[in-house]
Amino acid sequence: MKFRTEIQANPLGTDIGYDDNVLLFGSCFADEMRRKMQTLKFRAAGNFTGPLFNPASIAAFLRRMENPAPAAACELQQGSDGLWFHYDTNTHLSHPSRATALQHYNDALSTARTLLPTTRCVIITFGTAWVYRLRENGHLVANCHKQPQALFQRERLEVGQIVGEWSQLLTGPLADKQVILTISPIRHLNDGAENNSLSKAILRLAVAELTDRFAHAHYFPAYEILLDDLRDYRFYADDLVHPSAQAVEYIWEQFTQAALSERTQTLLPEVKRLVTACSHRPLHPESAAHRQQCRRILDRLAALEKSSGIDFSEEIAQCKGVK
Repeated sequence: MKFRTEIQANPLGTDIGYDDNVLLFGSCFADEMRRKMQTLKFRAAGNFTGPLFNPASIAAFLRRMENPAPAAACELQQGSDGLWFHYDTNTHLSHPSRATALQHYNDALSTARTLLPTTRCVIITFGTAWVYRLRENGHLVANCHKQPQALFQRERLEVGQIVGEWSQLLTGPLADKQVILTISPIRHLNDGAENNSLSKAILRLAVAELTDRFAHAHYFPAYEILLDDLRDYRFYADDLVHPSAQAVEYIWEQFTQAALSERTQTLLPEVKRLVTACSHRPLHPESAAHRQQCRRILDRLAALEKSSGIDFSEEIAQCKGVK
């Protein structure tokens, strides 16, 4: 008997390896995947201005990266809490100092500009089709930064808008990249269940059209894996909105099979064992047994680094620090 519909993601043909630079942009789920990749020693980075939830704001950041001019202080606003912020960034970059908030934003842009040319794969996670636009100038914001609701007009992106904007990016700065598009499985229930469902449908239709048009654009079904495969509240966190750690791990396993090269998949179990061993906190760190264990781990790290090119410098330094 079968008690659930198991979804097996098809191979994407991206063949991501440990020698590839990967950038991830989008919702909180993009951060989950980025942290997973970084923990397992991939060259992954992204969301330099914090999570970006809608396709238009992600696109705006990518377009801003193409402009070498730095952001100016006049672009920042000050909230009632005294924090300075930029409407194109998440609250992560807000700061009591205007100069510091501006520096944070320009540092994020600079880092992204430096990494994009050497990046082979870009992973984009769309979270919602609902957006907010400033009434005074029509600017579409990435985050409302807890400003009065009266300042904004709420809108819903249409499929054609998303496809048009992302077609320009896929033929522009992303033309020579392998691009993986996903829909975040995180539920945006602040919009209401009906509006969240409508939003996800719009995003899915837009992604389908983009992957049909562009051979270097691929879809990974993170949304379907959680909603249709796992399909149970036990796979959600306590807020019943975000996926649980177990669900993230399950989606990650599917992603590795769909997106990584065969050699990388064979390396993953040993990488995970070594990283886990290095993060273990021993009961008796001063014991001879622990020192001997560290020497064994150090030998395995050095051998795998030499054969694979994976950077284990942090773990090697940690093992060498054991006296």
